[in-house]
Amino acid sequence: MPLSPSATRAVLERLGHLPRRALGQNFLVDGNIVRKSLEYAAIKPGDAVVEIGPGLGTLSGALLDAGAELWAVERDSALHAHLTAEPPGPAERFHLMLGDAVDHPLAAFPNASDRPFKIVANLPYAIATPWLDAVLAGPLPDSMVLMLQKEAAQRYLAGPGSKSFGAISITLQAAYRVDKGHPVSGACFHPRPEVDSWLLPLHRLTEPYRFPAAAKELIRACFRQRRKQLGAILKDRPDGPVWLEQLRAQGLSPISRPEDIATSAWVSLAAATSSAA
Repeated sequence: MPLSPSATRAVLERLGHLPRRALGQNFLVDGNIVRKSLEYAAIKPGDAVVEIGPGLGTLSGALLDAGAELWAVERDSALHAHLTAEPPGPAERFHLMLGDAVDHPLAAFPNASDRPFKIVANLPYAIATPWLDAVLAGPLPDSMVLMLQKEAAQRYLAGPGSKSFGAISITLQAAYRVDKGHPVSGACFHPRPEVDSWLLPLHRLTEPYRFPAAAKELIRACFRQRRKQLGAILKDRPDGPVWLEQLRAQGLSPISRPEDIATSAWVSLAAATSSAA
């Protein structure tokens, strides 16, 4: 069970630790959300799981109790020391490293082993998108259950024509089915965050598509000028003519704006231009 707000405060006081806003330290204190996270992730004994920012170990303990083997990365040295001294479950199944999750998006998980794995994480809001970008560039987890700022979740869920639809929506949806998920009240955390949260489940597609780096950068460049027509955006880029040719070949208009092009069309464009390169 997660620590109550008063118990969380007591542990933090015993450690002499003040929650660090810069690191997004809002500790989960609601058992229903912990259970929902494990339910979405369908955790079973023997699962390999990566966790980001375990904090005081609330979610870690629940994952270990469910029989998972856990790899976690914690940036705060005081909390890393606390979890090392007082593991939230069997130490032989809890692998903790000190580091930045953007630099170590899969903690110290031995991904060279080709072992299937899942991610369950209460993400610090400031790193959600760069961390997810890093995950999508490496070995892909079978599923992810992410606690996010509501605004970030809306970007990941957004479809074409929406103001929230952007480069991260496309690269994520090309590889994962993004389910609606569940709103999470600020009362579920200590200290209470100033923004609303969302619990978001993602399931890897049968045939996930990973955008080449050049295509990903071009898509980002297009969305930096999202109100301009694609023809105008692409005409002055070195790789623009090839993309414009493929755009027309697929029956898409150069007067379209980036947010009007569906994820499947971006995938087709990237695949075709990569083959033509």
